[in-house]
Amino acid sequence: MKKILATIIILIIVISCKEDDTVSCVICNSSQTIPFEVCEESNGNASVNGESTEIRYAIYIADLEAAGATCIN
Repeated sequence: MKKILATIIILIIVISCKEDDTVSCVICNSSQTIPFEVCEESNGNASVNGESTEIRYAIYIADLEAAGATCIN
């Protein structure tokens, strides 16, 4: 019984500590670029075409749009 309880507790800890791997992406383009994909990674940073920018997603998108880019789902 103790082994079952210990296993259940460990399982709950592992599941609750698992990082959310959900990634949401938009397609951005401007008159100066071909369309490219910008994603919000699970850590909140932006990645462009799969490469991390080390910049928060919201800041990255705002800067792109301020520079004239259009980003859509």
